[in-house]
Amino acid sequence: MNAGRYKDGRRRSPFSIVVVILLAVLWSLPTIGLLVTSFRTRDAALQSGWWEAIINPFGSGWTLENYSQVFEMADMGTAFVNGVIVAVPGTVIPIMFAAFAAYSFAFMSFPFKDALFIVIVAVMVVPIQVAFQPLLYLFGPYGLGISGQFLAIWILHTGFGMPLCIYVLRNYMSTLPYSVVESARIDGCSNFQIFWKLIAPMSMPAIAAFATLQFLWVWNDLLIAKLFLTNDNTTVIVKLQQLLGTQGQGAELLTAGAFISMVLPMIVFFLLQNYLVRGMTAGAVKG
Repeated sequence: MNAGRYKDGRRRSPFSIVVVILLAVLWSLPTIGLLVTSFRTRDAALQSGWWEAIINPFGSGWTLENYSQVFEMADMGTAFVNGVIVAVPGTVIPIMFAAFAAYSFAFMSFPFKDALFIVIVAVMVVPIQVAFQPLLYLFGPYGLGISGQFLAIWILHTGFGMPLCIYVLRNYMSTLPYSVVESARIDGCSNFQIFWKLIAPMSMPAIAAFATLQFLWVWNDLLIAKLFLTNDNTTVIVKLQQLLGTQGQGAELLTAGAFISMVLPMIVFFLLQNYLVRGMTAGAVKG
């Protein structure tokens, strides 16, 4: 195979390769700086930049005390588990319901289908902050009484995540061959069977792509977790915000805690990155 060409026969562009490498390096610099700073003492981090610690590693104030204090003082281990408890159902539940709704919009006929879909799309432009006051009252002691429980935040992430998920999955499913659905109906398959045996497997790239984005959004959420959870069951992102004092004390702990919070999202992204690319590009060109 010609080293100067891609698999599809297109010529390689040295300029594009250099630009991509440069962008990758620039994009990685903040993460590298965060990692280096998390292993340095507060005084060392204030006296010199993290790049100087790499150039001259000896006498740069290296320490593991930041990580030990994060787990001991901030109870980061429990917060990490709480973040998983919030993020996994907050990702699976909206995708499960949205996939059924997307199938209905793509392959079923019912009254006011187009109008209802327009309403769902319009909901996406409404800021979620405007719903917090009535939801705090609804979930509070004068309403359902579930504020401060995981159930409340699961419901919130399901409601806020479903409109975009329905929109993405419906657009993807509409690109699938309708003849497959018609053939299955002729063979006597119900809509439930068609969805689980045909449409869901064919839509897996889009489902996995949105699952990645939804997980990252729920995991990194601060506002909803801070309002609707208590300090006993709050997530790792809220704990990070609490590490930084009003006058900047605890900055050395913040870098260590931030890198701990990045581990799981990075693992999820690298495991599903192929699906993410396929799901975002599939259906872009139809025909």
